[in-house]
Amino acid sequence: MSKKTAAGKSGIVSNHMHINWHEYTGNTKNKPISEASLFVKAVLIGRVGLLLLSCGTGAWRIRNSMNSLADCLGVTCTAGIGLTAIVYTCFDGHKTYTNSLHLESTGVNTGKLDRLERFVRDFPQKISVYTADQLHSELDNIQQRSGSYTPLKLGLAAAFACAAFTFLLGGGPVEMTGAFLGAGAGNYLRSRMQKRKLTLFLCVIASVALACLVYTVSLRLAEMLLNINTGHEAGYVCAMLFIIPGFPFITSGIDMAKLDMRSGLERLAYALMIIVTATITGWVMSMAMGLAPDEFSDFVLAPELLLILRLLASFIGVFGFSLMFNSPPRMAAYAALIGAFANTLRLTLVDLAECPPAIAAFFGSLAAGLLASALMCERGYPRIAVTVPAIVIMVPGLYLYRGVYSMGMMSLESSASWLVSASLIILMLPLGLIMARIITDRSFRHGA
Repeated sequence: MSKKTAAGKSGIVSNHMHINWHEYTGNTKNKPISEASLFVKAVLIGRVGLLLLSCGTGAWRIRNSMNSLADCLGVTCTAGIGLTAIVYTCFDGHKTYTNSLHLESTGVNTGKLDRLERFVRDFPQKISVYTADQLHSELDNIQQRSGSYTPLKLGLAAAFACAAFTFLLGGGPVEMTGAFLGAGAGNYLRSRMQKRKLTLFLCVIASVALACLVYTVSLRLAEMLLNINTGHEAGYVCAMLFIIPGFPFITSGIDMAKLDMRSGLERLAYALMIIVTATITGWVMSMAMGLAPDEFSDFVLAPELLLILRLLASFIGVFGFSLMFNSPPRMAAYAALIGAFANTLRLTLVDLAECPPAIAAFFGSLAAGLLASALMCERGYPRIAVTVPAIVIMVPGLYLYRGVYSMGMMSLESSASWLVSASLIILMLPLGLIMARIITDRSFRHGA
């Protein structure tokens, strides 16, 4: 492959060479894929698996889709799946074909995931009609849909999501406004940097630092120009919550539940890497600007009004996170409806039933999973595309930040308390989805 082919617009040669999938369709230009060789079939199966992996879905779903294609094509497939790599073998009783495929980086795209799952569902009707080249052309169209939204739209999605998150955590209008501005600026910068394919650490550090800076500057300006009282620094943490890696966090638990340990542990390590980098960046910025993660100021609302506002804020928050995951608006709206009910249920259990936050998170996640299963039967959306956005808003980003902040200040007892509380909640979120899947999905219920 030439340098021209490998180099991007910036002139930097990619570390991962481009694959021209149409070169691997064999001498079957006018024959349907069902009559192709094992090599041609295996390449198609691997490409579909790699595209699914690029969407951020878990190993069990990827393997299930690859198995479905292999079964239609009359071959047997076995695959080992990680965070950015697939190693698989296809055999038909006479020959075997083994391949290793890798992604440049990982990400989340639920819109693309929906199209790929529809491709897999419709595949049985295509095997006797479509050639391998035609199928790869269809996959080309899906692959080119890298992102549905511009950096500006993604910035606005993060702004609304984090402002809603701030209210749900106990913040008022001042904190919500600061989080809106900070998260919007931070995610806009991150989206621009990701489009330029800059390294993960640089994207996380720069976007979190900008979010924290914008929040602090806007707060100080409000204090000077609008005579707003001091004591609104608590919302500072909410401006950086757009960075929470909810998808890898949740899918890691689901993968480990199905004993896909390689994928589960790699996803968990990836999520922890982002959280540690983001929280340390936030801690350094807070030290530089003299801020501390204090408690939110108390304000009292009537129970009926609080319930309505929680439903509304949860809807807005989940809708924003869904757009950040590249969900189409209709899919994002369904996820938001599920999230509004599930998250309000969680908060109500904590407030009225005095339920421990971790147990409440389990029931909120379980409710989201059950509702998503019903929705999948009705609309055909990928279950994970609506469940994960619906419960990302339950991930205790505030607890994680306070734990790291206390650790940096050598308040180890306080740090351990926050981190253990966060860990219990994070553990319960995938467990709730897993239980919902066990209840509603017979194929998932079995260990094989």
